[in-house]
Amino acid sequence: MNAATSPSGLAQQKVAIIGSGNIGTDLMIKVLRHGKHLAMGAMVGIDPASDGLARASRMGVATTADGIEGLLALPEFSDIRIVFDATSASAHARHNALLQQHGIKVIDLTPAAIGPYVIPAINIDAELQAPNINMVTCGGQATIPMVRAVADVAAVHYAEIIASISSRSAGPGTRANIDEFTETTSQAIEKLGGARKGKAIIVLNPAEPPLIMRDSVFVLSDMADTAAIERSIARMVDRVQSYVPGYRLKQKVQFEEITQPVNVPGIGPTTGLKTSVFLEVEGAAHYLPAYAGNLDIMTSAALACAERFAAGAGVRS
Repeated sequence: MNAATSPSGLAQQKVAIIGSGNIGTDLMIKVLRHGKHLAMGAMVGIDPASDGLARASRMGVATTADGIEGLLALPEFSDIRIVFDATSASAHARHNALLQQHGIKVIDLTPAAIGPYVIPAINIDAELQAPNINMVTCGGQATIPMVRAVADVAAVHYAEIIASISSRSAGPGTRANIDEFTETTSQAIEKLGGARKGKAIIVLNPAEPPLIMRDSVFVLSDMADTAAIERSIARMVDRVQSYVPGYRLKQKVQFEEITQPVNVPGIGPTTGLKTSVFLEVEGAAHYLPAYAGNLDIMTSAALACAERFAAGAGVRS
């Protein structure tokens, strides 16, 4: 395999992106501008007239409009070791099956969830050998770290997240996968966040001018030291900010002691400490507008995972 070299002298792994829409194009620009251990190998689409394929071609990246078959036929494919799939949950199963035959590490930006859920701030190091990882959802990437931060201090009975995004940043793929979004995010709240029960809600906000991504996280846990929870949340925010600079708390963390039992769906009457966290995510505006933090956090998290794979033992040479 021929590896590329960055201007700083670091060895780089070649990557391909399947999906030349907004997410795929933004991810390509991130790799080209900020890739440390990564270099673009190919951009794959199915629409020859897509802006993503046109931009890739202008930037000197190999392209194909023939989908996964076109990628497999490219001469550059022999050098590719990581593939990002930014298409749809329905298409991903087929893409993954073909790529696994070639020993390719696959990073899934759809809700397909064939591989383990991964959020860089929580569990990337535990999944370095996984052949396929799933990036959960934009809401999951933003909110589950906060649930995990509370769970690191106290047992979490229930966690509910509300992701509010601009309707302008919700393309056909997002709208077609609303059901998958709620199911995948709810499951990941439990598996990665540590909640006994999780629930996810997405809101498409039609406001003009468009608002940046806002997220509300409500966690019901055992009683605990609120100062310890605040410190845990602050540490987690720092971790996410290391790869998503526009990620931040919107206001101070709020606490409420629930002494009268409340009926929690799937659990029953419960008491404890309610922790409320309010976030906003501003995009880096590499290709997408700054208000599209919901898309930026997905591409930023996927890039962080690929960098960790390429720098570590997760990609074979």
